[in-house]
Amino acid sequence: MTTCDYESGLDGIPAAQSRISYVDGQTGELEYRGISIAELAEKSSFLETAFLLIWGYLPNPEDLAAFEYEVIHHRRIKYRLVDMMKCFPESGHPLDALQAAVAALGLYHSRRALNDPAYIRRAVVRLLAKIPTAVAAFEHIRKGNDPVRPRDDLNYAANFLYMLKEQEPEPLQARIFDLCLILHAEHTMNASTFSARVTASTLNDPYAVVASATGTLGGRLHGGANEEVVHMLTEIGSVENVQPYLDLQLAEGNRIMGFGHRIYKVKDPRAKILQGLAEQLSEKYGCDRYYGIALALEQAVEDRLGDRQIHANVEFYSGLIFRQLGFPADLFSSIFAIARVAGWLAHWKEQLEANRIYRPSQIYTGDHDQAYIPIAER
Repeated sequence: MTTCDYESGLDGIPAAQSRISYVDGQTGELEYRGISIAELAEKSSFLETAFLLIWGYLPNPEDLAAFEYEVIHHRRIKYRLVDMMKCFPESGHPLDALQAAVAALGLYHSRRALNDPAYIRRAVVRLLAKIPTAVAAFEHIRKGNDPVRPRDDLNYAANFLYMLKEQEPEPLQARIFDLCLILHAEHTMNASTFSARVTASTLNDPYAVVASATGTLGGRLHGGANEEVVHMLTEIGSVENVQPYLDLQLAEGNRIMGFGHRIYKVKDPRAKILQGLAEQLSEKYGCDRYYGIALALEQAVEDRLGDRQIHANVEFYSGLIFRQLGFPADLFSSIFAIARVAGWLAHWKEQLEANRIYRPSQIYTGDHDQAYIPIAER
């Protein structure tokens, strides 16, 4: 192998063969198991989409009802896990707390029975069910309060909003949040999914797989980007300041958060749907001033950078919607994880089907034939 075979960040290098999702970055297409994301957003629910991703087909009514029942009745987390989170520092980032909580779940439920379909299903159900509970629990714990118990009479999205705010959400809020979960559930071989597959390839348990992916998600270039978008809009402060802000950032060579994508050369199809959801929230509850800033910024970036194929991505509008739903900015990446665990588990399950441990090579660029210098002579 020569240096010409090397691509920084494995850019464009296939790391797996997969049937889970498909992206066409030139035309802005995204499919889950061959179904367009727009159709799923219009017709599906998050748990149905999770079932589709993980098991590879749309469930019939009986299968979906059974799956939803299992998830509903596995939402609670053990009190010792809650006690553990009470020992975390209040200033700790919620995603770090979630990573630790997911790893701890493995202490209670891991058997590494990876050839047992019943174990695989239980693990899928537990992770989908308990991660939202853990996210909401830490949000209360870090404020000095006890967590809110889940409610069996609420659906997946509504229950999380209830646990977070101890107030039953309006149907529009629950539906929009459910759509956000669908849109964030899977996106081919991104950094956290690659991390999940690498861990899966060692035949570790699914709790370790999800914990490793959660840690990868936290970076500001991945799941933390929507948090950075809100900080950016706060810094801009007004529509009038959009152009001066953009001019300064471009002059200094800084990245504009929420714009550009390694795959998409057109506007992210998820961003298009999320923009419509943001409009619905603004029409129902009043226009958020950040929404006006966001629209002005997107137009300014489009005018300046559109010819360089830099357009709004999913993080740009997801951060705006999460803020409109009342989520603290540092909770955004944890909410991203609630959705993306469906994709991670789908890739974990697929990796097991024809597993080979990941062991990429490297190109050595260091020295050779160096002499050891005794410590007294250094």
